[in-house]
Amino acid sequence: MKKHLGDNQIKRKPAWLRVKAFTGPSYGHVSRLLKRHGLNTVCQAANCPNRGECFARGTATFLILGPVCTRNCRFCNIKSGKPEPPDKSEPRRVAEAAREMKLKHVVITSVTRDDLPDGGAAQFAETVRQHRWSLPEATVEILTPDFRGSFEAWGIIPDSPPDVFNHNIETVPRLYPLVRPSADYQRSLRLLEWMQENSKAVIKSGLMVGLGESSDELKLVFADLARNGVSILTIGQYLAPSKQHFPVAAYLHPEEFVRLGEEAQEAGIRTVVSAPLVRSSYQADIALSQL
Repeated sequence: MKKHLGDNQIKRKPAWLRVKAFTGPSYGHVSRLLKRHGLNTVCQAANCPNRGECFARGTATFLILGPVCTRNCRFCNIKSGKPEPPDKSEPRRVAEAAREMKLKHVVITSVTRDDLPDGGAAQFAETVRQHRWSLPEATVEILTPDFRGSFEAWGIIPDSPPDVFNHNIETVPRLYPLVRPSADYQRSLRLLEWMQENSKAVIKSGLMVGLGESSDELKLVFADLARNGVSILTIGQYLAPSKQHFPVAAYLHPEEFVRLGEEAQEAGIRTVVSAPLVRSSYQADIALSQL
């Protein structure tokens, strides 16, 4: 029988996963700015535990293409349903907010838009273009869905290339049917490899742990990611947004995250950010600077 990470740990949330309340002038300033520009953030939509810290630092991860996702992954807190058509003014408004926040590194992500022919790739490209014009000194990172494996959609991204291309692998292949049934592990690997071969962007990915994966399964994923061009990897603890979401199998101790980070680097991934509260865009500027 395979040993799964954290098998002997209790399910009650441990002390190292407690976060401070969202307070302070910077937090309020960022919240008001986003509201004024009519923008969404994944920080709020996905109930990220770090949003207090990030808002206090004056940073946020912009969520484009609306707050409604066409998929219904069992780990995610973002609302699923029928989205509105893309807002053509959104790329400009995101760039204006980033300029007002004086960001040096801009992170842009989106819901999955399987209802669109290009999956929203053109909206990503236009948002990057707007940032290059409005905030030319900033680096830009995009965290995208898989665009349903469309090479045509993938090809739109290098036309307006980001500095960092991020696509989260999320979990081990065995758990895909349970956790993210509309996604495909091999398709995500192909996307990462394609971007590594066809763009000048740094390639990044992210993993959640505590879903029931084994150490051996994670080692295989690390090897797959390294082989397919990933230079930056984030590893964080999965936290179930509600009782209706996929349950937490284990809470990993911080020391286990250190070990996982070392194993990922041994597999060939240059920069690994691994800790319980790490999320894919957490301190993204720092991760990029460590390459």
